[in-house]
Amino acid sequence: MKKALLVIGVLFISVSMAYAGSDVKGAIINKSDVKGAANVAMGEGATADMGTVKMKDSSLKGAIINQSSVKGAANVAMGKGATAQMGTVDLNKSDVKGAIINQSDVKGAANVAMGQDATAQMGTVSMDKSDLKGAIINKSSVKGAANVAMGKGATAQMGTVSMDKSSVKGAIINQSDVKGAANVAMGQDAKAQMGTVSMDKSDLKGAIINKSSVKGAANVAMGKGATARMGTVSMDKSSVKGAIINQSDVKGAANVAMGKGAEANMGSVVVE
Repeated sequence: MKKALLVIGVLFISVSMAYAGSDVKGAIINKSDVKGAANVAMGEGATADMGTVKMKDSSLKGAIINQSSVKGAANVAMGKGATAQMGTVDLNKSDVKGAIINQSDVKGAANVAMGQDATAQMGTVSMDKSDLKGAIINKSSVKGAANVAMGKGATAQMGTVSMDKSSVKGAIINQSDVKGAANVAMGQDAKAQMGTVSMDKSDLKGAIINKSSVKGAANVAMGKGATARMGTVSMDKSSVKGAIINQSDVKGAANVAMGKGAEANMGSVVVE
């Protein structure tokens, strides 16, 4: 049975917040300040979270607001299925009616996930097998940071709204600022994304607006089927009824994909 949580007019101050099998009516507000810290998880299924709101198998009617500041910190997860997250809102198999607002500031930090299906995320809103009726607003600032995922199926994301097998009725707005950062995914089917809205096998009724700024950054994906994206709206086997607007600014950046079937996109709208 799901736990019922009534969260109205309450301010949470913490490094990270996690909900599993919960029913939340109201608002989840996370205002975290992490400086010069080390957050490490090692082993199969290891998870390391900093300045993050995470929901799994949960229901929310209201809003999620994540205002996290992560500076000069190291966030590391090592092992099969390892996950490392900084300044992120992560939804997995959840139902949300309302708004998700992510305002994260990540500077001079290292975020690393190593192992098969490893995932490293910075200043990202990530939805997997979820349903949203409302809006996603991602206003993340990532500067001078290193975000690395290594291993088969590895994924590295910065200033991105990522959706997999999800449904959205409303709007997705991505206003991310990525400067002087390194975003790297290495391994078969590796994926590296910066300032991107990515939809995979999803359904959208409404609008996608991507206004991302990527400057002096390196975005690299290496391996068979590797994918590297910057300032892009990408859709794979998805359905959209509405509008897609991509206004991305990419300057002095390197976007590289290497390997059989590798793909690199900058300031693009990709429909597959």
